[in-house]
Amino acid sequence: MAAILASASVSTMKTLWETKIQKIQENHNNQRRKPRSRLVAADVWEERHTLARLRDKVKMQDGRLLLCLEQEDWKALPGCLVRLSQVQEWHIHRTGLQKIPSFISLFSNLLVLDLSRNGVTEIPKEIGSLTQLRELLLSYNKVRFVPEELGDCESLERLELAINRELDRLPDKLSQLRRLVRVDLSMNAFGTIPPCLLRMPALEWLDMGGNRLRSLPQDIYRMQKLRALWLQRNLLETVPESVGRMSRLDTLVLSGNRLSDIPPVMEKMDNLRFVNFRDNPLTLEMAAAVDEEEREMFGREFMLTYIQEARKRALDEAN
Repeated sequence: MAAILASASVSTMKTLWETKIQKIQENHNNQRRKPRSRLVAADVWEERHTLARLRDKVKMQDGRLLLCLEQEDWKALPGCLVRLSQVQEWHIHRTGLQKIPSFISLFSNLLVLDLSRNGVTEIPKEIGSLTQLRELLLSYNKVRFVPEELGDCESLERLELAINRELDRLPDKLSQLRRLVRVDLSMNAFGTIPPCLLRMPALEWLDMGGNRLRSLPQDIYRMQKLRALWLQRNLLETVPESVGRMSRLDTLVLSGNRLSDIPPVMEKMDNLRFVNFRDNPLTLEMAAAVDEEEREMFGREFMLTYIQEARKRALDEAN
């Protein structure tokens, strides 16, 4: 009987100790959970605070929802921004933004993506999901590479990539952008006009000033709808005669190149209203050929007079 009682006593003690140890372990675990819970709560509060800040920057204009951030510190955009996926335009300037988030693909109704004057280094391939996007403005950034997926943005009408400095090529797939009307690639490192531009059927305005162009493609005339072509401050030495086949061209800027002559075929470009040949080492001296204003601008009247003088000079030399 005593043995049975002793055994029961040991069993009871063991149970008590096990219960006590379990409680100690639970208390220890609870103490460990509390800091984590506080961290989670802090994260939730921070996300709500950030989302509230972003919501304050959303406004309605012309029937569209715009997100406008200007001169604030947003080097990265938070994931909670997807809660505002109904926004149709992003206007984010001078924030130090370094990256376009991959969740941009969730903004399926986005019409304008304007991230000018930031520090963006690349365009994510997810950009191709934005089939409603009409304007992509990334001037004054650090973009070096354009993904071919941009060619899937079938509604794109305006593309601005000026002053990214080291950008020197565009993917061929961009020729699929059949609604693209305006392209600004000025102040970059292009050595040639990207072939995809020659195959864009709607292109009307192209600025490639301040690049490293040494020549123009012979088939430049394929840009049949082009109205304005800006090629100032390049390294061009000649203009191909095929430019005369660009029947809709009304503005041609060639100032600050290395041109020694003006192609005679340009005399027949009846739609050409504005042309600038200023700061080129042209062969003929035209001191008295045009009035002071035209001499300053080296415009259309200067061009016509130059061609006529060149033709007359060639005839005199032949005789």
